[in-house]
Amino acid sequence: MNKILNVNLGGIPFTIDIDAYTHLEKYLSTIRRHFSDSESCDEIIHDIEVRMGELFQESMKGSSIISNKELDEVIQIMGSPEDFGAEAVEDDYEPTEESRKNYTSRAKKKNSGKRLFRDGDDKVVAGLCSGIAAYFGVNDPLWIRIAFVILLFSGLSPIIYILLWVIVPVARTSSEKLSMRGENINISNIAKTVEEEITELSKRISKIGKDLSSKKK
Repeated sequence: MNKILNVNLGGIPFTIDIDAYTHLEKYLSTIRRHFSDSESCDEIIHDIEVRMGELFQESMKGSSIISNKELDEVIQIMGSPEDFGAEAVEDDYEPTEESRKNYTSRAKKKNSGKRLFRDGDDKVVAGLCSGIAAYFGVNDPLWIRIAFVILLFSGLSPIIYILLWVIVPVARTSSEKLSMRGENINISNIAKTVEEEITELSKRISKIGKDLSSKKK
């Protein structure tokens, strides 16, 4: 039996065998080197680890130890470094062709479909209308907001809105935001989402600074 280790991935504790751990370390190190020049590197790696932790939880199915089998499946879903222009992982391990086909099939299932979330980045009240617009592929959430205003005259709109506000969670992580838009939750898209968030945050901070400066004058 292989030696096992206890690791923490995205805040979730796991037990992993030494072979899988070695492969995982090389995989994450390759990704970190690729994004090392980005100001968002730490945030990107954190969100990648969070998503991998979620996938491990879903794929364990009663198994208590992560092996190369579970790791291969997660990597197929997340994408290999070469998929987004990074160097290949320097590792002797390679999954079998049969396993690769099985993992690819599961990856397509994992990356398909949308989930309904509230969009906290584009909200007037709670981001519910923006989330519904994203779910149904409506480019401008204004139309959903107009629909709620029209329903307001029926007396149902406030009740429906409050119920959905309570039931529908807000998209907080990169994975949830990608799922809300129906985009593949892989390394490339996670990195893009994180960098967009950091850029938008920088713009907001800069705007606040300019507003404060103008008020002092």
